[in-house]
Amino acid sequence: MNILNILDEIEKVDGEIYERLNPRRAAMRSFFNVGKKISLAALPLALGSMFQKAYGQTNPSSVVEVLNFALALEHLEYNYYNRALSTTGLIPSGAATTAITTIRTHELAHVNLLKSAISAAGGTPINLVEANFDFTADGTFGDVFTNYQTFLKVATAFEDTGVRAYKGQAPVLKEMPVLTTALQIHSVEARHAAHLRQMTAAALGVALKPWVSLGANGVSNDTGIPQVDAVYVRENNTIQATYEITGINGTAVTKTAAAESFDEFLTGAEVKNIANLFIRTGFKLT
Repeated sequence: MNILNILDEIEKVDGEIYERLNPRRAAMRSFFNVGKKISLAALPLALGSMFQKAYGQTNPSSVVEVLNFALALEHLEYNYYNRALSTTGLIPSGAATTAITTIRTHELAHVNLLKSAISAAGGTPINLVEANFDFTADGTFGDVFTNYQTFLKVATAFEDTGVRAYKGQAPVLKEMPVLTTALQIHSVEARHAAHLRQMTAAALGVALKPWVSLGANGVSNDTGIPQVDAVYVRENNTIQATYEITGINGTAVTKTAAAESFDEFLTGAEVKNIANLFIRTGFKLT
């Protein structure tokens, strides 16, 4: 375990980590002194103590649970893209391969950061590998690794789920600095979702927007893929803070514009149900 590397990685998403512990110079000096005085086996405990000082969670077990929940989703996405990139002939060479490779790299970075944060907080990171997943969802997407269009459909559903999942867990992490980390990953997931939606629109020849919109006849799922309806539940909502957006101050806001203007979140239970469609028995999220 390289304590400084972990802190450097966390500093990328929480620029105030050193200030939370001590002024930067004093913190760096104390970290080096710690490394000299304790054994390798004791480093996790020392690091956990430092994070307790930095973040002072009133309920660290709930924070670890949320981070592990996020980690499971990142494992799902990373292994999905990694499998696709290793499948000859699935993804067209050129821009498509470059984009999917970049997204895979991002997902791996998210996996590694979340694992480090969970370990440092005294928790045990969930470990899911490719063999733990069934990306066909028990045959629902049987050609997911032989049909590029199916691959993109599932990828879009994964990314849209990730965006809404991070948003749904924000209240659990409120007033905790680790919320910054979650929201920064959330914004990257949103960019992934937007790009994949554009790739899916081009590959399928459909008018899919970079953001979630209304589906046909005002349904919440705009992808036209009924098997992923659960990913888009409530996305046709047009009421925010008790106000009907289409009628605010007499403005002529369309239902489509009102629904697009706000993202809805998924609850933890809803996300687990979606993720478990792709996780094999014995490893499902509870």
